[in-house]
Amino acid sequence: MINTYYLMQGSEQTGPFTQYEIMDMQLDVHTMVLSPLATGWEEMIDLPEFNYYFENRGIYPPNKSNYAHFGWRILAYLIDTAIVILSVMMLSLAYNLFVYLVAPSAGFANENGLNLFFGLSASLYNATCESSRLRGSIGKVACKLCVVDVKGERLTFANALGRNFGKILSSIIFGLGFLRILWDDKRQGWHDELAKAYVIRRK
Repeated sequence: MINTYYLMQGSEQTGPFTQYEIMDMQLDVHTMVLSPLATGWEEMIDLPEFNYYFENRGIYPPNKSNYAHFGWRILAYLIDTAIVILSVMMLSLAYNLFVYLVAPSAGFANENGLNLFFGLSASLYNATCESSRLRGSIGKVACKLCVVDVKGERLTFANALGRNFGKILSSIIFGLGFLRILWDDKRQGWHDELAKAYVIRRK
């Protein structure tokens, strides 16, 4: 027997439809669906049988089956930190060499300046990657993670930059905003929640 689904479109219930008929309708991830395997109405975003359908459209809807766990996010963070540190070190070396050879009066890069440059570089690097087609940094891509909005689409650059600057808030009080990922139902840190963003793991 073919499974049949019903849709709630506006205030009108329509159906029944097969899964393939629904996938031809280009529906929004928040369309309310009555699944044959459920007792009540659910958003399409919460039905795992439609994940592949959305991914083919370049949409990665966040739901309870794909929220990224803390361990994967830590691993991605370590990879990205290594990339940014190496890049900053190379740029610092090039700057100091230029100063030594060409403009000694300019002064070498100091520790405070390097720390500020590292923070800005990390934020711009992550925001640029998250708002691109990659939907995440190199570390996140390596760990099959991506950052999406509530509809499963990639963030705008402004939203991604705000999310990364929001990590300053998450880092205060012993990193409580990051540790929140461990017990939050949606695996969101404070910076994720402020940006209305989700980190998910692709199948």
